[in-house]
Amino acid sequence: MQLNDFHFPLPTELIARYPLETRSASRLLCINTIQNDLVHREFSSLIDLIDEGDLLVFNDTKVIPARLLGQKITGGKVEVLVERVLDDQRILALVRASKAPKIGDLFIFTPDVRLEVLGRRDQFYELGYLDTTHSILEMIESIGHIPLPPYMRRMADDLDKIRYQTVYARHKGSVAAPTAGLHFDDILLQQLREKNVAMGYLTLHIGAGTFAPVRSERITEHKMHAEYLEVPAELCHQIEAAKSRGNRVIAVGTTSMRALETASQSGTIAPYHGETSIFIYPGYQFRCVDALITNLHLPCSTLLMLVCAFGGYERIMHAYREAVAQSYRFYSYGDAMWIDSPLQKHKQTNVPDFRAI
Repeated sequence: MQLNDFHFPLPTELIARYPLETRSASRLLCINTIQNDLVHREFSSLIDLIDEGDLLVFNDTKVIPARLLGQKITGGKVEVLVERVLDDQRILALVRASKAPKIGDLFIFTPDVRLEVLGRRDQFYELGYLDTTHSILEMIESIGHIPLPPYMRRMADDLDKIRYQTVYARHKGSVAAPTAGLHFDDILLQQLREKNVAMGYLTLHIGAGTFAPVRSERITEHKMHAEYLEVPAELCHQIEAAKSRGNRVIAVGTTSMRALETASQSGTIAPYHGETSIFIYPGYQFRCVDALITNLHLPCSTLLMLVCAFGGYERIMHAYREAVAQSYRFYSYGDAMWIDSPLQKHKQTNVPDFRAI
């Protein structure tokens, strides 16, 4: 397939730059691939689409204030966007400066905070923290800013410190939020528990590469960025139990989807700790996930390609055109979609009739 196959016109006014007052008040565009229905609902009605015993899989990564603003020792401005924390004293980062940094250059952020350029890995720089009394993550949390996606065209404010974070975030390391999870609030989560919906957690730390555009016209030539993930044994047991009950595994977000499919490459789910650069596009054979909750993504993005692979290219592109026509809010602070896999066999004779809910 060609890159242009994933283009759709998107008016800029549909890009959500601020969150709604209530997390679960966003809209939910429901795609039932068995009945071929497309229904408009509110996210709070998600509970009606999930059966007792189904398993929701969340990415519990926590966004760090990964944007650091400082200057070179020569006085020029520099902006550092953390890609990954390597250890207590080193990070990988994108660096924006008037001139390309060289090994040995120093960046100054406060009189007591300096980073040294140690090396380069592709487009990223390895930076070292010149202080052994505090970890580099502690430094980032003391001076950094929440790194809102570039399409929001604004700096983060105090509200973003809360809302650009899921309510269940635990493990620090992401430079972007797993945005499908932003719609869940404590009330909705409690309602799901009371319905005996199972919940499991994995961790995938989202890197700055998630915003990298696809530049190859032939999508198979695109090289995916690598991200670190952990799929624990406990989650694998939960997935096996759900499958044995005849229930669904529902990925909350494309990051959960990528993590689960990475850990299922052998054909069955297994614990996984390490990097993934899995690229999911139409033609991919899914091994684990039965339904997907996701936001509305950028045209020509790898995330849109993943969603098309799961829900069917024609069906998803039609849904996106409908979302534009109905003025859905797009991207991180935007609305959401529910997608059943056209291949999933869960209770096909008792699939919820969205029109009747």
